Amino acid sequence: MENQYFTSDELNVKNRAFLMGDAVKVSFFVREGKLIMDEECYFYLMASMRKMRMNIPLTYTLEFFQSLFQKDIIEGKGILNGIINFQVFRNSDGVTLSKSSISYFYEVDEMDDILSVFQRPLELDIIKEINVNNNLLSNIRVHSPENIYGGIYAQENDLDDVILLNPNKRIARSTSGNLLFLEGNVIKIPKQSEGAYISPLLENFVTFLHKNNLADTQEHEIIAFESQKAEEILMISDEKGIFSVGKIRNKTFENSRFLELVESWKKSF
Repeated sequence: MENQYFTSDELNVKNRAFLMGDAVKVSFFVREGKLIMDEECYFYLMASMRKMRMNIPLTYTLEFFQSLFQKDIIEGKGILNGIINFQVFRNSDGVTLSKSSISYFYEVDEMDDILSVFQRPLELDIIKEINVNNNLLSNIRVHSPENIYGGIYAQENDLDDVILLNPNKRIARSTSGNLLFLEGNVIKIPKQSEGAYISPLLENFVTFLHKNNLADTQEHEIIAFESQKAEEILMISDEKGIFSVGKIRNKTFENSRFLELVESWKKSF
């Protein structure tokens, strides 16, 4: 592939997402031609922008995003099922950064049903060369070189993803999303204070399980070795979807009970 060269004018030097990774990303979900969990996703976007001290436009209402995606994605592109990955970034046009305007970009990944578990179980491994932080900004989807490094490591080692640890050597998340570990009737989930993502998709699933007494969900501090004790592991990624984990190193995992729980969840919509 031939290298391409661009001038600063062509790249728009006001775009701090390109220059400095000054952006946040949130996913919205389309299922059967309708936005689902749109209110939860909207409030997550607003919270993420506030954490990054972004100047939120008055036009950024829930109704604005509902109308935008209905017109451009559902009606305009005819997409009935998919994940809209919405990125908002800061421009360099204000007296201060906190007063600079913002712009947005989004793309949609079409799929059969965002609430279905992908058929092929994933193979993961724990990466120990790097770790992720567990501070205020670790829970939102901002620029993360750890994700890039982890993704390349996974590709080079024929893995689907890697499990990232925090500085205390406990499980935080994967590069793509959050992990749920099933042992008996208990589902253990890494705490957000451990470096896990805030996830409207995960929170909706856990709320459904709790309300219907289908499982005992507990937030935990989980050491790396505990991944080998789980009977089943599920990965929920707002960006990519829902996946069962089939293998970590030499340990293989079942997926029947998580599949049953997700199927029950789907029927609630």
